[in-house]
Amino acid sequence: MQEALTPSHLKKAKLMFFFTRYPSSTLLKTYFLDVQFSRCITSQLIKWFSNFREFYYIQVEKFARQALLEGVVDACTLQVSRDSELFRALNMHYNKGNDFEVPGRFLEVASVTLQEFFSAVRAGKDADPSWKKPIYKIISKLDSDIPEGFKAAGCSLELLHS
Repeated sequence: MQEALTPSHLKKAKLMFFFTRYPSSTLLKTYFLDVQFSRCITSQLIKWFSNFREFYYIQVEKFARQALLEGVVDACTLQVSRDSELFRALNMHYNKGNDFEVPGRFLEVASVTLQEFFSAVRAGKDADPSWKKPIYKIISKLDSDIPEGFKAAGCSLELLHS
């Protein structure tokens, strides 16, 4: 049992973000079985996911605003694919070595997020200080199950590829 989080735990958490953007502390405890949980460890993991979400939403908002500037009018035309610039930016952040196959579901969630940001900005909702909260609520419901392989101590990349 480890009493501190390591760089490999950070990498694992980043890869888990492809499945869940809003994990509960209970969920996190079931996927970090090699860690001796304390208030500090739990807080650190929750903070990591908060930082992951912040980066994610900043990137998506940037691309939504760019689409508006480029004259896009229909949110449904905005899709995040594996060869899109937005995907590359997100993948580089969460999967730096590109040694993990990002699930297709993440692309769907990123597309919905992009469309929601685009529609909100296009409608002028960004004038309201709390304009992002409805988007966060939508995206929080799109989390998917994390593969069992992530529960393994050490969570080798071979396991993650399955």
